[in-house]
Amino acid sequence: MREKNVRVIIWGLGAMGSGMADMLLKKKGVEIVGAVGRGPKVGKSMYDYIKTERGDRPDVIIGTPEDVIKEGAADVVLSATDSYTKVAFDRLKFILEKKINVISSAEEMSYPMAQSPEEAKKLDKIAKDNGVSILGTGINPGLIMDLLVVLMTGACESVDHIVARRINSLSPFGPAVMEEQGIGMTKEAFLHGVETGHLAGHVGFPESIRMVADAIGWKVDKIEQSMDPIMTDVDRKSEYGFAPAGHVAGCAMKGYGYVDGEMKIEMDHPQQIEPEQVGVQTGDYVIIKGTPDINLINSPEVPGGIGTIAMCVNMIPHIINAKPGLRTMLDLPVPRAIMGDMRELIED
Repeated sequence: MREKNVRVIIWGLGAMGSGMADMLLKKKGVEIVGAVGRGPKVGKSMYDYIKTERGDRPDVIIGTPEDVIKEGAADVVLSATDSYTKVAFDRLKFILEKKINVISSAEEMSYPMAQSPEEAKKLDKIAKDNGVSILGTGINPGLIMDLLVVLMTGACESVDHIVARRINSLSPFGPAVMEEQGIGMTKEAFLHGVETGHLAGHVGFPESIRMVADAIGWKVDKIEQSMDPIMTDVDRKSEYGFAPAGHVAGCAMKGYGYVDGEMKIEMDHPQQIEPEQVGVQTGDYVIIKGTPDINLINSPEVPGGIGTIAMCVNMIPHIINAKPGLRTMLDLPVPRAIMGDMRELIED
């Protein structure tokens, strides 16, 4: 077994990054050796921004990227910032050029060749040139509406049509997601935000559709998306979001993938804060029409917050072991919980 602990740097200590830190501190054979933040967080202790108390652990002082991310400083950086490949590109490039593996929670990085093929090629080359690997993952995209779908097609002789549905709660997510989803807006402001492109809603349908299609050999010729507000009749409040009665509490997203002009893949993803407050039952569904038909139901949903945190942490050994380059969830061993010593999973 490897003697030294797996060394991790966390870039971003918002809702997801701080959760990754808390999870890592419960694991064996791994240690957090650095944290990157910005603004008033720089110079302060990581433990001021996470739930776990420092105890007798060495302190981790939040620094700038230049201070923290240096060649040889860590085995992997967990980048818990941004949603878009083009926005995250410079940060990811910076890490890779320091010869450190990267796991990004940016939704588009789950399959960046879908919408940012040039950036995907560049990241692949930079990673290979520096002998390291990069992966984008999370609960969705990354698992529920793409990798899980691909897994279930493995039991099929043929596939005619796919529906991936996720009815979930936005409550665990941070301010950036609340803003992207339009939480707390009026209906008019929401519709204007959709029209002007200022509201993102769920980020990742093109990535999930392309990942599924590429995995089973379908050539997608068109992807369409729609986005509608979910209004609330009662006040709803989560840790990072608030929707007064009569305002937007969530976003109903749909995505469609066409193969040879025929709609073959449907993505259905209504998500809102505090859905249980109004009697909405969450759940994850994979419905495949083929030989045989498959109807997979998990209800309530896999919670998005802990799910994303766990996916990023649990993929650490796989990205360290991976061949250099840009990797996706299709390339690596299936994710699994790490209940033992993480060092035992690292190949020599």
